[in-house]
Amino acid sequence: MTDGQRADGGPIRTCILSREGQPRDGLIRLALSPDGHVLPDVRAKAPGRGAWIGVDRATLEASGKALRGALARAFKTGELTIPEDLGARIAAQLERAFLDRLGLEAKAGHVVIGGERIEKAGRMGRLHLLLHAADAGADGSRKLDQALRVGTDREGSGDTGFTLPVARPILSLALGRENVVHVGLTDARAAGRVREALDRWLHFNGPDPAP
Repeated sequence: MTDGQRADGGPIRTCILSREGQPRDGLIRLALSPDGHVLPDVRAKAPGRGAWIGVDRATLEASGKALRGALARAFKTGELTIPEDLGARIAAQLERAFLDRLGLEAKAGHVVIGGERIEKAGRMGRLHLLLHAADAGADGSRKLDQALRVGTDREGSGDTGFTLPVARPILSLALGRENVVHVGLTDARAAGRVREALDRWLHFNGPDPAP
């Protein structure tokens, strides 16, 4: 499939490895630096020609010569250097993009933290996304998950918040607060933006993400 647009007007790009056309927002852009290094550009803001990938990290790192050939075709040059840690660099940029988005939504007033405040918002049906740090206590997470189900009339469904692959120090730093263990999004559109950034990161990490 060639590059183009979805029926709803959104841009379509073709993954250089799978050759499948996918919505651009779900892919990762690679850019070529002036000195010929292939670098991740997950925000798709670097100038010049780009190459798009939609595979996970394990597939990318196992692609070997296929990746080099695909990049040479995409950039129309064989004079390029692929960093050995390209997968790690992409993962780090995706993590940063997610945390930055979470921080922006917090500044806009769309984030609630603190167990009591999140529980209250959940029981009132105001939570659109619930996130737990990787090192959150099981009892605290269960309590907030229950509040989420009560507020959305889904008791007994087994629905839970999402446990992130980052611990509380990283969440705390992203939000500029101390000891952030749980995060609630109280605006539907903000929750959608955060979830989109999270999904891109998790999709690339794959089912068995590297540490």
